[in-house]
Amino acid sequence: MLEIELAGLKLRNPLVLASGILGSYASSLNRIARHAGAVVTKSVGLEFREGYRNPCVLNWRCGIINAVGLASPSAKDFAKELLNFKRGCPLIVSLYGSKPEDFAKLVDYFPIADAFELNLSCPHAKKLGLEVGRDPELVGEIVKIVKASTNKPVFAKLSFHMDIVEIGKVCEEAKADGVVAINTIRGMAIDIVSRKPVLSNVSGGISGEAIKPIALKCVWDLFEELSIPIIGCGGITNWRDVVEFILAGATAVQIGSALFYSRHIFKSLIESLESYLRIYGEDIQSLIGQAHKC
Repeated sequence: MLEIELAGLKLRNPLVLASGILGSYASSLNRIARHAGAVVTKSVGLEFREGYRNPCVLNWRCGIINAVGLASPSAKDFAKELLNFKRGCPLIVSLYGSKPEDFAKLVDYFPIADAFELNLSCPHAKKLGLEVGRDPELVGEIVKIVKASTNKPVFAKLSFHMDIVEIGKVCEEAKADGVVAINTIRGMAIDIVSRKPVLSNVSGGISGEAIKPIALKCVWDLFEELSIPIIGCGGITNWRDVVEFILAGATAVQIGSALFYSRHIFKSLIESLESYLRIYGEDIQSLIGQAHKC
């Protein structure tokens, strides 16, 4: 009922742990893997990256604003940590770099990965993420070199802060196996007592319910133009959100900020989705893109 195929990966359900959320340690990934269709690690680069100083995460009424700054261990150290992953579901390793060769080198560190996600969209890391992903030529080179380095599926994570359909087409032409839409959206908060920005980096990325309609429209637009799978991401907090994204054209969805409010969100979503599908006598795969047929 909930099983899907995503670029050759067999997932028991379309619910995927988003990158950056509980993805730094194998122990956290193992807990989520009990129910998730797949898990994505926190993004990792070749070298250790400290990220930005605190405060770097702010909880607000419509979600979360973060400027962690792609803090991560080195690829070598993270590869050792992932040896403790128990393979309860497919493992997708998220990679970041500033040039194509960085991404190609990173692939070699993670034979444990079932697939790779290319972080081309983090909105608050200098010379990484979005600053790389907005360049169509560079994106094409990155996807091509990673595809040449592995026979495993490669997904490109895109941003609202780019011409997302144009970059999506570039990824498809470079033979990406799918795209992820979207990452966080730039935003900030100001403390009215100190009268200064709350985050040490001044601005960060907004996730959570506030960005759901934006992410949904990006998935819709990509489905209209691309033939490769789309993974929806952004503000998904309940089963209705999941259904909306799939009707808009997503083959799978990523769950991120919702985990801050419930560690049992995957199990809860599964139960509700199964009930919905039983009512209509359908399976989840049959819903993909249905809203475009109306």
